[in-house]
Formats: sequence, structure tokens, C-alpha cells
Amino acid sequence: MVSTGSTDENTSAADGSGGSDVLARGADGESFRDEDWYAEEVGAVRFVDCVFTDVDLTEATTSGTTFEGCTFHTCRFNASTHRATAFVGCDFRRCSFFTATLDGCKLTGSVFSECTMRPLTVLGGAWRSVTMRAASLSGVDLAGVDLREADLSMADLTGAVLSGARLDGAAVRDTDLTRADLRGASLDRVDLASATLKETRIDLQAAVMLAELHGAVVDLGD
Repeated sequence: MVSTGSTDENTSAADGSGGSDVLARGADGESFRDEDWYAEEVGAVRFVDCVFTDVDLTEATTSGTTFEGCTFHTCRFNASTHRATAFVGCDFRRCSFFTATLDGCKLTGSVFSECTMRPLTVLGGAWRSVTMRAASLSGVDLAGVDLREADLSMADLTGAVLSGARLDGAAVRDTDLTRADLRGASLDRVDLASATLKETRIDLQAAVMLAELHGAVVDLGD
């Protein structure tokens, strides 16, 4: 069911003709509840300040789509694929991304609360200032992803791949980085001492920074 301020649009949604139309034109300030968008294909349209509740996007594909300031409640993104799609300043609550693919997506400023985020395929992308507090991301490959100023506090990143990721200014308080790969990641203003590090793979630069955080004076010689 699509809830809007227009009687004509409510009528078209009720008779089943509104779903395809909104996927083709996008929406601004509309609410969508219990929509079945299974395996739908969404192109370069914009959804602004929309609310999605219990919408099924299983196996759906988005390409160049923009979601700005949207809220997603208990939506299913299982096995969906998103290419060059922007979720900017969005709020995801208890959504499932089981086996989803995020390919070059922009998640800037979005918040994920109690979401299922694994297994997940990530191919680059800009996730700056994303909030994923206490998220379960163990084993997820986030290599090369821009995670500057991200809040990863209390997240489970056990065995995650963060090589080459941009983590400058990210919050990692009580984050579990056991066996995570941080080689080549940029870690400026990251307090690794506040995270759990066990068998964590780091490069020389990160090792020096970690030693200095613990008060050591590192002399690399000539």
C-alpha cells in the first residue's frame, strides 16, 4: 500500500497500478507500507524524505537510484543488488541485507540500527559518517571503502577486511577487530587503543601509531 496525499495516487496503488509507476518516477515525502517490490528494477530516480515500512525488496536491483533522507523500517533487501546507488542521510531500522550487494554505493550519513548486515558483498563506495554501532560485520570485505568519521563503536568486525579503507576519524570504541585486516588503511585520528585487537593485521605505520598511543617512543633508525 502506498500512502500519499493524493486521492488519485491512493486509488492507483489500491488497484495495483501504482507500484510500477512510482518505481519509474520516484517520490517525494510519500509513505510505502507492505509493498511487494520483489525482483523489481529501479533506475536513476529520486526518493526524498520517504518512509518505507515492511517493503520487500528481495532480489531487487537499483542502478543510479537516489534515496535521500528516507526511513526504512523492517524492510527486506535480501539478495538485492545496488549499483552506484545513493542512500544519503537515511535511517535503516531492523532491515535485512542478507546476501545483498552494494557496488560503488554512497551511504553518507546513514544510520543502521539492529540490521542484518552479513553476509554482504561490498565493492568500494563512500560510507562517510555512517553509523553502524554494534553492527555485526564479521568477515565482511570492506577493502577500499571510504569510512571516514564513521561510528563503528561496539561493532563486530572479527575477520573483516579493511585493507586500503579510509578510516580517518572513525570511532572504534569497544569495536572487535580480532583477526581483521587493516593493512594499508588510513587511520588518522583513530584510537585503536580503544578497540579489541587480537591477531589483527596492521602495517608498519599503524604499528608505530599504536605504539605511540601506548606511550612508546618509536625510533626507526636510518
